[in-house]
Amino acid sequence: MNAITVSNPWSRRARILLAGGVLLALAGTAALVQAHPGPWGGPPHQAWAADAGPGPGPWGAMMAGRRGQRMLEAAGVSAEQQAQIRRLFEAARAEGDAAREGGAALHEQMRQLFTQPTIDAAAAEALRQQQLARIDAASQRQLQLMLDVSRVLTPEQRVRLAEQAAQRKARMRRDGGPRPEK
Repeated sequence: MNAITVSNPWSRRARILLAGGVLLALAGTAALVQAHPGPWGGPPHQAWAADAGPGPGPWGAMMAGRRGQRMLEAAGVSAEQQAQIRRLFEAARAEGDAAREGGAALHEQMRQLFTQPTIDAAAAEALRQQQLARIDAASQRQLQLMLDVSRVLTPEQRVRLAEQAAQRKARMRRDGGPRPEK
């Protein structure tokens, strides 16, 4: 019988380049995830103060900047209530900033792990679990913020804000995105 030899169409160099490309893609994905302001990502939004970063959670984007000020005023939110809400957002922002710093260390560990000649799958899984715990903690902080803000507002104000948010969402879908702030 004749022996059949099968040649590998992938040269050693092609395999190395492919592996490098995969690692580069993973590092790029990690960098993109780190660059986004919250667990759901998305564009940063103007915050309460000029030197502040984006507010956390779905309400952070909706209630930030002049647009948020107008929405709160249109919902009949008093100046005292607005000050309370502002303090809640500022406290949540400070907590989020501290948590993001810890996330940067995890992303660096993941990047280093994937640049090793041999990838430790157990270590990668452990880092993934730590990242999931961070995302869960951020989600819990966002829910707590929304509950705290809800306690400041009356039921009628919450309904008016929800209606405004629904109108804005419909307008954004119709117009293809958010309008620039005036």
